[in-house]
Amino acid sequence: MNKPLIPEPDLAPLLSPRFTYKLTAILGLLAILVMAVSLSSQWLGENLARAGHTSSRESFDIFIGQDHLRLPANVIRFESQRATGIVERVDLYLTWPALGGYSDETRHVFNDVDQPEKLIFVQIAQSTMSRDMSGRLEPIYRHVLEPNAQPAPAGLTRYDAKRSSSYAGEVFFTAPRSEGPPFVLRCLLPESPATSTSADCQRDFHAGKDLSILYRFSAKLLPEWQAIDASMERFVRERLVP
Repeated sequence: MNKPLIPEPDLAPLLSPRFTYKLTAILGLLAILVMAVSLSSQWLGENLARAGHTSSRESFDIFIGQDHLRLPANVIRFESQRATGIVERVDLYLTWPALGGYSDETRHVFNDVDQPEKLIFVQIAQSTMSRDMSGRLEPIYRHVLEPNAQPAPAGLTRYDAKRSSSYAGEVFFTAPRSEGPPFVLRCLLPESPATSTSADCQRDFHAGKDLSILYRFSAKLLPEWQAIDASMERFVRERLVP
């Protein structure tokens, strides 16, 4: 007698359509997540490398007191100041000797603290004193300087500030000029070239209708004082809008 056939159970597929759909969706989301992380990491890396710098050359109209300046974004030091408007001051940083701004080609200059002589820092504000640094030599600085002068590089004369004065520790450099008052510079000289910074020396001068231009540079650049001063005056003059 033949035994009746026992029907085989229905064989369901190993992967149901619903499970396959969910798995595909999960894999797709993971792929998107990996791509997003990769792109965000690249974006974050680029922004960390820039550290607040910008290579944009977009021009901004800066109004300080009675003066109007037009400056590219990549020479303006702080992001908050990169906008057209009325301000009390604007801070700049410039490569030396090109007096250029931040770019992909000059990125290493802005990020390398071991080359302070490659940058000059500038602050432009409305004048608060009737005399600039050259004009303050005789009525103010002369009284706090030691009388004995010492020769210095590139035609400069060095005067140390008196220890009893508020300028103790500072060194002043002067030089005659063919026109106008003498050149005057204040410095806190580093103990060695290795400890030099981009703010060892500073000078200010008047420009425009009522601007005070304060610039700072490394003591390593003292032999180039004439070129620096002439370049700074020209840089500001060329960016003043009549």
